[in-house]
Amino acid sequence: MAYYHTLGKIPHKRHTQFRKPDGSLYAEELVSSKGFSGIYSILYHEHPPTKVKEVRKPVPLKTEIAHEYGLLQTHLNTSGLKSTGGDFLESRKTLLMNNDVSMAICIPTERSMDYYYKNGEADECLFIHDGGGWLYSQFGKLRMEKGDYVVIPRTTIYRVEWDKGPIRILVIESSGPIETPRRYRNELGQLLEHSPFCERDLRPPGELVKEEEKGEYLLKIKKGGYLHQYVYEYSPLNVVGWDGYLYPYCFSIHDFEPITGRIHQPPPVHQTFQAEGYVICSFVPRLFDYHPESIPAPYNHSNIDSDEVLYYAEGNFMSRKGIDRGSFTLHPGGLPHGPHPGTVEKSIGAKETEEYAVMLDTFRPLYLTKEALEFVDEKYPASWNE
Repeated sequence: MAYYHTLGKIPHKRHTQFRKPDGSLYAEELVSSKGFSGIYSILYHEHPPTKVKEVRKPVPLKTEIAHEYGLLQTHLNTSGLKSTGGDFLESRKTLLMNNDVSMAICIPTERSMDYYYKNGEADECLFIHDGGGWLYSQFGKLRMEKGDYVVIPRTTIYRVEWDKGPIRILVIESSGPIETPRRYRNELGQLLEHSPFCERDLRPPGELVKEEEKGEYLLKIKKGGYLHQYVYEYSPLNVVGWDGYLYPYCFSIHDFEPITGRIHQPPPVHQTFQAEGYVICSFVPRLFDYHPESIPAPYNHSNIDSDEVLYYAEGNFMSRKGIDRGSFTLHPGGLPHGPHPGTVEKSIGAKETEEYAVMLDTFRPLYLTKEALEFVDEKYPASWNE
């Protein structure tokens, strides 16, 4: 959960008269989650957000699951992928999914968007693997840099512009809200002293961006397997002020403080976010275990209740061989997995690691998409036989 934030001009009391210099009313909008029971923000617009100029024909979206793919330890070798083409939305290539979450690789060739986008059915978390730029939304301007998680609540209207390249993004779409781990928050929602990060590390939008010109502003809304196309006479960036708890924000993986111990610590110590049906974890540079007989490499593990996905960002992941930067591994429930041959002995005596990786543990099975099949490393399931 983010903390209370406000930008621009707002009235003293919510749901009261708030007038422009000419005496007319600003248009108040409540953006709420879980009906009226979750976090929310209140925005004040120059023009009502309900005024639609045109509704265009929806565009079908289709991602097909590869149902014929069996129960296999899987390496998706996307490390050599240079482009997925198009802009930030068009270039998303979904590789793994279930009803709770999907993961896509996004390597756009275009630096900007000439429309706005709203995900009407999922929260989004962007991991900026390479590149940098700006996210513009009705909540303001947000800087994105290499290593950032960018958490975007559903219904946020936004566009992106990239000014650093090359650009490589891991896109996570979540059917439930993406939140900080509950066990790291007190009863009022504040992150606790033993949390691996705190509110100072979360970066909200820093300033409002006002687009006041009358014209045609295209908004593409993702919902129910379609991109619905709405045209408005005024930009969604006509907000004069807002306050609340619901807004996009950034958190850098470089600000995650690792939890270490005398013996090997299990993956929950790396947890960064929670959501319904899965968690997101961050592997970052850290000191290894300091028991005199410790084994830094992870032990063999049989997943009973979860599938494990690792996206390899930087460094040499000491328990794996043949996995390059920008690739995925999927270790599904029902099969044991563990360190590759030779890596256990090699890890003994090592003092630290410089690796970065993003991990998803899902509590329901994940499935490869048909788009993912071209990246499957056929040799990976037998790679423990060396």
